[in-house]
Amino acid sequence: MSESPTDASRTGVRIVEVAVDDEGGRLDRWFRRHFPDVSHGRLEKLLRTGQIRVDGKRVKANARLVAGAKLRIPPLGSAAAAAAARRSEAQISETDAEALRALVIHKDADVIAINKPPGLAVQGGTGTSRHLDAMLDALKFEAPERPRLVHRLDKDTSGVLLLARNRAAAAKLADAMRGREARKIYWAAVIGVPKPKKGRIDLPLSKLPHPKGERVAPDEEGKSAITLYAVIESLGNKAAWLALMPLTGRTHQLRVHCAALKTPIVGDAKYGRETVYLGGEGISKKLHLHAREIEIPHPKGGKLRIRAELPAHMRATWKMLGFDPDYRGDPFAEAGF
Repeated sequence: MSESPTDASRTGVRIVEVAVDDEGGRLDRWFRRHFPDVSHGRLEKLLRTGQIRVDGKRVKANARLVAGAKLRIPPLGSAAAAAAARRSEAQISETDAEALRALVIHKDADVIAINKPPGLAVQGGTGTSRHLDAMLDALKFEAPERPRLVHRLDKDTSGVLLLARNRAAAAKLADAMRGREARKIYWAAVIGVPKPKKGRIDLPLSKLPHPKGERVAPDEEGKSAITLYAVIESLGNKAAWLALMPLTGRTHQLRVHCAALKTPIVGDAKYGRETVYLGGEGISKKLHLHAREIEIPHPKGGKLRIRAELPAHMRATWKMLGFDPDYRGDPFAEAGF
């Protein structure tokens, strides 16, 4: 079935182009963010009957989106339309806008970087009404365009998050991310000390059903997931400060890989179960995972290297454990990688 833009407008069908920052995401998650009033069951029916298509083709809910693809969206009813209109008209409070601008750690004509705090979701979803994506107008500054997300961090992970200030920059940064030209280093506090103290984790992962919702787990038939790791410091056999470098970008990759080493990340009750809390006053039960540094080709040439300081709860833990929160070395160079 093909449908011209004119035909679409007559029937109330909309044709929406997939944005660069939505590339690689699942179709059902895109709908969950943009049309949360449309249930998953209804979405599946609309897909089965061909009312929703991508580039004119029938697809499944788990289809991965490509930037520039054309989504055919039929009339979704007054409730969904009204909800979408309310979201598009929503205004960020000046308090939130000022707080968001205070997170900026780099800004040039093409790129903004923020130090994302733990607890702030990057995008919306079920039960998530407050998220970064809804507040990006606060980071326009003098630019005519709203900044675009080019990658994501988990809600409870803090650290460097890049935003593109224009479409051309978004495309180049996304290409660099996909082509593995970006070098990302994360810091984590873990329970125990991995053996050996440096290495490569090559453990495929899949999203599998779980009684408490979908979770990521090791799976020989899963997608390739590779992480380099190195111990920077340790406290006897009780805890360690790990540097982690993901060579792939799977959901919850670092959290599952650390658990597979039998050294779960402090505060990660989802993958470390009951063993993820360090005793001692002043050590938070929040997740101790931080996107410390990113190095990536700049859209206009050269390299962009950005570091983000630890959030308050991790800085306090570092001091409690006797680790240096202001360490500026390259753990992977030091470890001989």
